[in-house]
Amino acid sequence: MGEMQGREVELEIGNMAHGGVAVARHEGRVIFVPDVIPGERVLARIVDDRKKSFWRAEALRVVEASPHRREHVWAEAAVEREPGRRAGGADYGHIEIGHQRELKAAVLRDALQRFGGLERDIEVEALAGPADGTGWRTRVRLQVSDNGTVGPYAARSHRVIHVRDLPLAVEALREVAPLDEAFPGEQTVDVLAPSQGGARLVIGRQSPSLVVETVGEREFRVDDTGFWQVHREAPAALTAAVQEAIDPERFDPKAANLDLYGGVGLLAAAVGDRFGPGVRITSVESSERATEHAAENLADWLGAQAITSKVEHHVRGLREASPTERARLAAATVVLDPPRSGAGREVLEGLAAVSPAQLVYVACDPVALGRDVGILRELGYEPGAVRALDLFPSTHHVEAVATFTRA
Repeated sequence: MGEMQGREVELEIGNMAHGGVAVARHEGRVIFVPDVIPGERVLARIVDDRKKSFWRAEALRVVEASPHRREHVWAEAAVEREPGRRAGGADYGHIEIGHQRELKAAVLRDALQRFGGLERDIEVEALAGPADGTGWRTRVRLQVSDNGTVGPYAARSHRVIHVRDLPLAVEALREVAPLDEAFPGEQTVDVLAPSQGGARLVIGRQSPSLVVETVGEREFRVDDTGFWQVHREAPAALTAAVQEAIDPERFDPKAANLDLYGGVGLLAAAVGDRFGPGVRITSVESSERATEHAAENLADWLGAQAITSKVEHHVRGLREASPTERARLAAATVVLDPPRSGAGREVLEGLAAVSPAQLVYVACDPVALGRDVGILRELGYEPGAVRALDLFPSTHHVEAVATFTRA
C-alpha cells in the first residue's frame, strides 16, 4: 500500500475505458474512476495505488457535471451515496441513454482498432423497451448476507446492499422480488420472469426446473437457472441479427454447419428458421442439461443435433475428419457465441484448420472480440460488418455481431 491510498484528489475525467470506468490522470498517473462521465471534474479518493501502470479511485462528488448526466435510475447506485454502499449492476445508470450508446460505441470501436487493427464505424442499436434504459431484465440474482437479508452486491465488492427496488427489471419480476425477506443459510436467490408461467424464485441450490421461453412463434425449453439472454427482447434481436449476418451466397444447408457454445439452441434455431428444415447444423455446448434441452428445441430440423462437449475439444477433433467431412466443413457456416473471455487462439486456429466458408461471431466483450478479430485476420479471415446491440441498457455492457469470410 502506497502513500496515496486514501488521499482525495480533484480529477478531470477523460475517455471511458472498457469495464464501466473512465480514465483520469494525476501527476502523469492513469487512474480509473467509476460513476463518472467523460468531460466531468470530480473529487475522488484513491483506493488502490499498488500497481505501477494505473491506480483506482472512487468518485466522492461531482464538481462540474457533464450535460449528459441525469439523476441515476437506481437511487441505491447513485454517486450521492457513500461509495461502498452503491449497488452494483447499473454502472451507466447516471448517463443519458443516447450518450450511453455513444460511449459504448466508442469503447467497441477502440477495442476493434487497438486489438484487431480494424477500423469500423459503430452505432449501438436500441432494442424495444422503456426509453430510459430500465424495465428490461427478466433475470436477477440477489445475494444473501450473513444475517439472511438479500440484495445485489455493492459495485466491485461482495457486500450485500439492501435496495427498495430493481428498476432495470421487468415489472413482473419487480413485483415478486423478495427485497424485504430473509433467507438465512442460503447464498443466492434468483428471481426470473420467463415468457410463460409467471415470475418465480429459485432459492439457493434447489434442483433446476424447466421454464419455457418464447421467441417469435418458437418455444425454447431452458432450466430456470440455465443461461438465457436477460433482456426481454434480446433473444429475438440476436435471432434476427444472426440471420441477417449470414451471407446466403456462402451458405450451404448440407454443409457441416456449427453453432458453438450453443446453449439451448437459440442461434442454431435462428439458422434453421432462416434456411429451412433441410439445414444440417450441430450445436456444441459443455453443459449437459443445456444440450438435452437443445436436442428438444432443435427437433424441427432432421439435420440438427446437439453435442455435449467443450468447444476446444470438439474443434480439435475436426482436424481428424474424413476427406468427405472436411469438404462439408469447408462449406460450413459457423456461428459462435463464446463466454466473456472470447473464443481464443486455440478454438480459432482449430476452426481455421478446416477453413469454414464464413463465421458469425456473437460477442459480449469488446476487448475479447478485438483480440479474436486480430487472430482471425492473421488466420486468413476477412472481417465484414460489425453490428452492436444495446442488450444491457444502463450498464457498460454491449453485444456485438461480427462476420468473417475466408479471404
